[in-house]
Amino acid sequence: MGNRHQSEISAQPGDFRESETIRTSKISNIKELEKKINDVDTLQIFTTDLNGRSVTLQVNPGNAESFFKKGVGFDGSSVPGYGTVDNSDKLLIPLPETFRKVPFAQENLGFLIGKINEEYGERSLLDPRALLERVVQQAEDEFGFRFLTAPEHEFFLLTADEFSKDIHTDNAGYFHTDPRDKGESVKKEIVAVLKRCGIQFEKMHHEVTPSQHEINLSCLDPLTTADRTVLFSYITKRVANEQDLHATFMPKPFNGFNRNALHIHISAQDLEGNHLFYNPSGSDNLSETARFFIGGMIKYARETSIIMAATFNSYKAYVIGKEAPIVRGWGLKNRSSMVRVPYAEGAKDTRIEIRSPDPSGNIYLQIATLIGMGLQGIREKIDCGDPDIGNLSDTKTASHLMDTNFLPRNMFEALVEAENSSFLKDFLGDSLYSQYMSLKTAEWENYRTFVTPREHKMNFHI
Repeated sequence: MGNRHQSEISAQPGDFRESETIRTSKISNIKELEKKINDVDTLQIFTTDLNGRSVTLQVNPGNAESFFKKGVGFDGSSVPGYGTVDNSDKLLIPLPETFRKVPFAQENLGFLIGKINEEYGERSLLDPRALLERVVQQAEDEFGFRFLTAPEHEFFLLTADEFSKDIHTDNAGYFHTDPRDKGESVKKEIVAVLKRCGIQFEKMHHEVTPSQHEINLSCLDPLTTADRTVLFSYITKRVANEQDLHATFMPKPFNGFNRNALHIHISAQDLEGNHLFYNPSGSDNLSETARFFIGGMIKYARETSIIMAATFNSYKAYVIGKEAPIVRGWGLKNRSSMVRVPYAEGAKDTRIEIRSPDPSGNIYLQIATLIGMGLQGIREKIDCGDPDIGNLSDTKTASHLMDTNFLPRNMFEALVEAENSSFLKDFLGDSLYSQYMSLKTAEWENYRTFVTPREHKMNFHI
């Protein structure tokens, strides 16, 4: 979203909506759930690989009671991050409370999120959702905090899934409307499918770049937010495909244009529902808790960058003059800051926004790490200091090749920061940290050693 834009999220974390089906339809009675399952055409259990890509198993609805108790076996060695060929047997166990009936044009889909077990009763340490569950519980046990989160979903709607000169579906810009915009009908159908499965959208609009769109949903607790993101991504891609278009959440598909971001808004309450980031007598109406939370986000931003911007392509967006933040810092209503405190009328809608993530990462790891950074800032009492002034997008380039005032400018730099981070190792745990770093290092090596057409053009004359 451009620096000139007004506040764009009406899904304020203080404005929690209990009416959302995805939050309230927690079904504990398996027999009751079986009745709902019998009303769908296809039943699928979804999770993510460690990179963040959605993976799924289709299961027989007639075996519902069995797979809710025992799970469904799968080959973990064939899913990035979850196993080796000599230790590949994993269990995907569906979570009853995540069930959604999703009515598409040609099919009623039964949607479930699954957790990953090594064997029955033993949760996998490599399951990103398990990490988010732990940090949410830790926040409540150690601090008495409960969080609400709301990401902004940006994506491109294109004519094909391979690059070509005529891949764009429009030439529109921010807030533009154009009857020739093929994406308009796709967006309307996406929110219609969401509504039919109990999820209300807050707003949607065309984004800055041609063929780029944004849909915002209301805030929820972190686990439900992450689960809903998996469902949202699937619905978006499927609806686009049904209309002969291709939806992509790729961070930076086009040179010279803005990226797809995944800005995440977060607020905190105590166990009695009191809002914790607001203090009318505090500096900028922020509480000490909020300032420490922001301080942790800023301190550990470089060390966790490989979680928030998880691919080689992600770092092509971190350039001067575009919207991805390039400098560690925070600002009031400042869209060029890495951390932004949006305008708020009072305690209920006071929230913090992190603008560095993109949708290429694993949503469970991203939200968990966001909370983890903030809690560590509170533990260490790291004050965030003064807010940014002016447009940081126009900041001159770093004075040195390694300038820690900036976010990492390429994947290798982010990997080095993560490798040297005791915080990230402790936070993820040895198994998850090692496996994630192995995946990302292999990705970097693949790009590092691949010769591109641009290199041919620049160097064939040598």
